[in-house]
Amino acid sequence: MKKVLTLCCLLIIIPELWAQLPLFPTPAKQSVQKGNFTIHNQTTVEGQDEHSRQLAATLDKELQSIRLARKESKNTIKFILNSTGDQVKDGYRLHVTPEVVTLEASSPSGLFYAKESLLQLARAGEGTLPTCRIEDAPRYAWRGFMLDESRHFFGKEKVKQYLDIMASLRMNIFHWHLTDEQGWRIEIKQYPKLTTVGAIGNWHDPQAPATFYTQEDIKEIVAYAAQRQIMIIPEFDMPGHASAAGRAYPEISGGGEGRWQHFTYHPCKEETFQFINNVLDEIVSLFPAPYIHIGGDEVHFGNQSWFTDPQIQQFIADHNLKNELGLEHYFIRRVADMLTQKGRTMIGWDEIVDSGVSPTQAIVMWWRHDKPSQLVKALEQGFRVIMTPRRPLYGDFVQYGTHTVGRTWNGYNSIEDIYRFPDPIIHFTKNYEDQIIGLQLNIWTERIAQPKRLDFMVFPRLAAVAEAAWTPARSKECSLFMQKLPVFLNYLDTLGIYYFNPFRPEQHAEPGAPEKEDILQNG
Repeated sequence: MKKVLTLCCLLIIIPELWAQLPLFPTPAKQSVQKGNFTIHNQTTVEGQDEHSRQLAATLDKELQSIRLARKESKNTIKFILNSTGDQVKDGYRLHVTPEVVTLEASSPSGLFYAKESLLQLARAGEGTLPTCRIEDAPRYAWRGFMLDESRHFFGKEKVKQYLDIMASLRMNIFHWHLTDEQGWRIEIKQYPKLTTVGAIGNWHDPQAPATFYTQEDIKEIVAYAAQRQIMIIPEFDMPGHASAAGRAYPEISGGGEGRWQHFTYHPCKEETFQFINNVLDEIVSLFPAPYIHIGGDEVHFGNQSWFTDPQIQQFIADHNLKNELGLEHYFIRRVADMLTQKGRTMIGWDEIVDSGVSPTQAIVMWWRHDKPSQLVKALEQGFRVIMTPRRPLYGDFVQYGTHTVGRTWNGYNSIEDIYRFPDPIIHFTKNYEDQIIGLQLNIWTERIAQPKRLDFMVFPRLAAVAEAAWTPARSKECSLFMQKLPVFLNYLDTLGIYYFNPFRPEQHAEPGAPEKEDILQNG
C-alpha cells in the first residue's frame, strides 16, 4: 500500500516535475527539451583526465542498479574537467541529449555536483533522463549541517550516512560538535582521561558507558567526507561548555557548583592555555580544514566562581580587564591568537563579536534570532558571517503543530519557514552581501537520543536548507519545491530513513525522547 501511494503521488506531479526537473536543490538555470537519454548496459561512462576518470568509474558503479536492459545502440556519459572554464567554484553544466550526456565543470567540486545531479535524475526516472540543459552554481559558499554528538552519540556509520545524503544535496560543510558539558567525544592522546573519564555519560544518563571517536575513526570520516567534497569543521568548546573536560582534569576547571560544576575552563592559569594549545595541536593534525570552531557562547551560565576566586579577581585587576566579561573576552582573543599561529581561522558563536577579536582572525555564526542587532554589528565590524539562527535553522525545534517533543520559541521551525530563509531577514544584510558566506542547520541532541528520532528531526528539513543555501532567490518557489518533495522522500525510503512526512503526518509517528528537567529547554 505504501508503494502504491508513493507511485500515485509521483504520477500526479510528474508533468510539473519534468518541467522543472526533480532535483534537490533546484538548479539556478534549467530547461527541458523533448526526448530522453536511457541508461542501459551499452552506456559508457568516460573521463578525459585522472580526476574525471575516477568520477566516471564511481558513477558507473552507482548506475549499476538502475541500468535498463541491453540495447543495440550505444550512448555515452562524458565528464569534462576544464580548469580554464568560466564556471564559478562548485558550479557545473549538465547537458543531456538522446545520445550523449556531458558533465562539465572548472573545479573538482563542480564536477562532483554535476555527477550528483545526474544521479538524482537517474533515480527519479529509473534509468531514463529527460533531455535538458542545466547551468548551475550555488548562492552561498557555505552550505552546512551541524551535528551535536556530545549530548548523545550516534557513531561512525550514522555520520557516514548523513555525509552521503549531504553530498547528494550539494552541501559542503559538516560542523561536528564534539565537546560540551555531557561528553568529550574525540580521542586526544596527550590527555587520555578526556575519553576514559570525560566521555562517560550523556544528556539523560550521566553514567552511560564512554562513547567517543578514536583518532583513526576521525581520519576515516574526514577522508570519507573529502571524497564527497565535504569539509569537516570540529568544535572544541571554550571557555564555557567545558564540563566534560573539567571532570577529567579538575586542575583546569573554572569551578562552579551543582548544575554548573566545571562549566568553564579556568581563565587565568597558564596550565589551562597549555592544555588548550596541546589539544588544538592534535585537532589540527586530524582536521585539514582551515577553520576550528571554539564556541565562545553562554559563558555567563556557569562562571559564578569567577566572581569570588581570588586568583581570578587579581588577574582581572592586574590586566585591567574591568570585570568578568572582560576576562571572557581576553580568553577568546588569546585562543584566536593561538589558532592564528597554527594557520587556522577561528569560528565562534555571535557572542565573540563583542570580544575585540580581529575580523581577520575569526568568522561569526549568528545564532540568536532574537538579536538581529548582533548580526548587524558583526557585519559593521567587518566579520564574515554564517547565518544559523535558532528560528528557523535549529533542527531540534518542533517542526509541526501536533508534535510535542522539542524546543519552541513562540512557534516551530517548519520546512516552509526553513525553505524561505534567509529572505525574511535579508534586509539586515543590505550592503554587506559579500560578508555573508552561507547558512547552516544545527541539530542539538539533548532531546534526541536515538537514530530514529535524529532522522525524524533532520529530514526532510535538510533538503529545504540545501535549497535555501544553493538556489538563487529568483529560482526558488516553495510550492514547486513541495510538489517535488515526494521524490526526495522516496529516496529516503530506500535508505531506511525515519523521516517526518509533511503530506501524511501520521505515516511516521513522532518518536519519544528522554525525560529530564532542563532549565535551558528553549534557550
